[in-house]
Amino acid sequence: MLLSFSFLFASSYPSFNKKELNIIKVKLGDIAKNRADDYESTIKSLTNIPKPKQLIKVNAYLNQLLPQVDMLNQKTPDHWETPKEFLKCGYGDCEDYAIIKYFTLIKLGFDRKKLFITSVYDKYSGSYHMVLSYFKSEGKAPLILDNLSFMILDLKKRNDLKVDKFMNKYGTYKITKHNKLIKTHKAPKKFLDLLKRVEKEL
Repeated sequence: MLLSFSFLFASSYPSFNKKELNIIKVKLGDIAKNRADDYESTIKSLTNIPKPKQLIKVNAYLNQLLPQVDMLNQKTPDHWETPKEFLKCGYGDCEDYAIIKYFTLIKLGFDRKKLFITSVYDKYSGSYHMVLSYFKSEGKAPLILDNLSFMILDLKKRNDLKVDKFMNKYGTYKITKHNKLIKTHKAPKKFLDLLKRVEKEL
């Protein structure tokens, strides 16, 4: 049975109340507390600017968080951090950047149906990578928000990337040469498990 998480996307998630911020300060220190505070104030400051500028600002701002592989950060090879986990610890892997950008853009009013956590193959490094895709216009290549680049380019201009699959709460998709998404599977268990953990943080 498909889980319903529609209420998540009408919320202001991720956000921290005063009690949470005090707990972060006590348990993790001033740096973590200030990072959460700064996220709140920065994203709030972007509320009324045009959507194209929001994309650029969000990508650049969140790319400043520090990268670290899951084995060092979470002691497990493939942990998908919730945005709150990422902001509290300050470190994340490529999927964690894609996830926090996904929720941050929804927080700013972007259509969740146009946003996809995207698994790609990096031709230059010879390894798999994860980015966020935004399908701004139907029939057009998606824009790619990548923690390895401050530039937001459409997929056709990212010659270094070969898409494996697009994922969101609605399913798993492949893309045609005409930029149409074809659903191949239901939403990945890992994505649904992430949403369950996000629900607990509300």
